[in-house]
Amino acid sequence: MPLPTPPPSLAARVRPWVQLDYFSYHPQVYSRMIGSASEDARPGDLVAVYDKNGQRFGAGFFNPAAKVPLRVLHHGQDAVDETFLEGLLDRACDLRTKIPGLADPALTDAYRVISSDADSLSGLIVDRYGDTLCVEIHSLGVHKRIAKWLPRLHARLGTKRATVRVDPEIARIERIVGPAESGDAPPAVKIREHGVRLEVDFASGHKTGFFCDQRENRKMLGEWVKQIGPKARVADLCCYTGGFSLAAKMLGGAEDVTGVDLDEKSIEQAKRNANLNQARINWVHTDAFMWIRQMLLNKSRWDVIVLDPPKFVFDKDDVEGRLKYRDLNGLAIQLANPGALFLTCSCSGQISEEEFTEIVIAAAHHRGRKLQFLARTGAGPDHPVMSNCPESRYLKALWARVW
Repeated sequence: MPLPTPPPSLAARVRPWVQLDYFSYHPQVYSRMIGSASEDARPGDLVAVYDKNGQRFGAGFFNPAAKVPLRVLHHGQDAVDETFLEGLLDRACDLRTKIPGLADPALTDAYRVISSDADSLSGLIVDRYGDTLCVEIHSLGVHKRIAKWLPRLHARLGTKRATVRVDPEIARIERIVGPAESGDAPPAVKIREHGVRLEVDFASGHKTGFFCDQRENRKMLGEWVKQIGPKARVADLCCYTGGFSLAAKMLGGAEDVTGVDLDEKSIEQAKRNANLNQARINWVHTDAFMWIRQMLLNKSRWDVIVLDPPKFVFDKDDVEGRLKYRDLNGLAIQLANPGALFLTCSCSGQISEEEFTEIVIAAAHHRGRKLQFLARTGAGPDHPVMSNCPESRYLKALWARVW
């Protein structure tokens, strides 16, 4: 039996380097898992990564002061340089051009181009809205390179403008110096999605301004509503800027659609989106919990209920967030007519699909209702999931009839 290859000496290692103390295939490596680093490893550097035995293990971005000091972009013993990173950009763009529907601007011109760890580019989110890219940066390594990367992305995608964002808290943690937002994008742009026109407001919108991850679910809702019929009453709870409401109206043909959200700016945006499509929708600016309780007192019932709340659970031990999901789902289920379609979603990555299903079932049974599950879906294929980072499958969507 041949003897194992001895690890290279410190002097023979590729610099700058970081050595792990514990084995992990996860792209995000925390301080307790790092053993040492070469003295020339600087914040934001692309470093060679060695395992605890001193063997070449991969490469990634290093930032010793950050909450996530090492973001591994590649696993393997081959050499990695800046050209390799540009190849990761190309690989992400190649995938999006092969996804059915995304390559056809008549169907949509809005989708995710780069999804951080899911595209081996940890700390980088890029969404396309028409000819504009909206970029979210979560790591110093990305921040140092984005100015060089943007022209390459524009050339690959045919886009022209970009807005680049760094959340102030992320900037503090990563020690990123510079403006929170930069670029040459306008305050808002208009997009198309399955025949529905929408405006994306970069100034007031959440995340990158729009939730492309629900694109296929919005289309599916429209198809279900169309089958139920135009007389179906549709309630879109936590409607944000009205994506599901407009799908029910424009794709499903529903005559009676109500969208509810606590965020005043989101409701105003939803109204503008409805105007773009000349659609009459009842918009209600209020808390979903309060609105449901009032509807129950009014004995109002609905044939289609969509529940897509903001992220409630922020870590694995967040009991309060889990109770919010149970309470809100339990209230919403009470609004359902017998046989009503119920679409309920969670964007909390710390909750698995199995746990979310258990929460929803408990909420229904506690209220004396049963659920007939029809489908379990999530984000579209422009939001892929890497096997070594399963929590990036954050979006869960359960489809059921309520009995």
